[in-house]
Amino acid sequence: MFNNTKIAFISKSDKDLKRAYFLFKTLSNTFLSKAGTLLTNIAISIKFPINWIIKPTIYEHFVGGESIEECSKTVGLLEKYKVRAILDYSVEGKESSADIQKALDETIMSIKNAGKDKNIPFAVFKPTAFARAAILERASLTDHLNSEEKEEAENFRKRVNILCQTAFDSDIPILIDAEDSWFQNFVDEVVTEMMEKFNKEKAIVFNTLQMYRHDRLEFLKTSLQKSIEGNYFLGMKFVRGAYMEKERLRAEKMNYSDPIQPNKEATDNDYNAALKFSIENIDRISIFNGTHNEKSSKYLCELMQEHSLQKNDKRIYFAQLYGMSDHISFNSADAGYNVAKYVPYGPVKFVMPYLLRRAEENTSVAGQTSIELELLQTEMQRRKNLKK
Repeated sequence: MFNNTKIAFISKSDKDLKRAYFLFKTLSNTFLSKAGTLLTNIAISIKFPINWIIKPTIYEHFVGGESIEECSKTVGLLEKYKVRAILDYSVEGKESSADIQKALDETIMSIKNAGKDKNIPFAVFKPTAFARAAILERASLTDHLNSEEKEEAENFRKRVNILCQTAFDSDIPILIDAEDSWFQNFVDEVVTEMMEKFNKEKAIVFNTLQMYRHDRLEFLKTSLQKSIEGNYFLGMKFVRGAYMEKERLRAEKMNYSDPIQPNKEATDNDYNAALKFSIENIDRISIFNGTHNEKSSKYLCELMQEHSLQKNDKRIYFAQLYGMSDHISFNSADAGYNVAKYVPYGPVKFVMPYLLRRAEENTSVAGQTSIELELLQTEMQRRKNLKK
């Protein structure tokens, strides 16, 4: 289903393919990737100019631009091939009041922009952009907050409400990203409140479940029961997860039960079980299938067929990150499914944490980089043969 490289890379020029191949080849080398990450972090810390090397390489491959306006070219290019875009303001790790307000203003703009553009089907935000990490952690662990902490926690709740209200008024669904497990309880609490408020007629607010956590399938089932009792719809974004090593190390260091699945097979099983459960309850749950896994993407297609659901059912979306797994995105879109690319944007120096995670992900995720390289190589050879 995903092997047609002509369709997969139809949006890329020969130059784009060569750059992508060089990039993934570099990322596949653990030593070069780690050395590059280290040197980049050092350069950032000493304020050494790195835009000249980052922007035309890894930034251009994984990021849509520095602003909403700059992303319009990327949005338009994807739209030509029936792939939509989700603009993600990827500035993170800022905790001052001024930075939080700036992130809030920018996210409001991105939501309103999505509401006016049929090629942008969702808005998105990362909860840690709107509160200090320490507050999210404290509020997730205990109800016993001092007056100052309570005020900060309430301010986070108010900011999330503003964003969800803006999404509701713009009639655009909003994805709320998952965080580390020690932040997630409070995030889940607030997101559930937003669903109760804004999802009365359809899913506007979406929570994100990291299925490499062994408790998320049960959380999904409990969430459905709450939605039935509260008479609202669920929006659920499914991902495998992004913080496994950090989660395991913290659990071991602080001597609490590891929240992560025992192995990849357990993660895959729960992920697919969550898709099956959601399809069986599609009248109540809208699905955002955020994965680079071919088997899970194919499985969701099979489930839709089994349940006689149209390929373009508005309650079901497939999504991958911009710059990765084009073979899934473009082939699925060509087949008639709803597909979107997560397109990060922001100034180079502020988007670096996101880019470094992509570098780490492509180095550590077994098979991911080798799949990208093999597909790129196949397409470059196909185009070469055509010119003979």
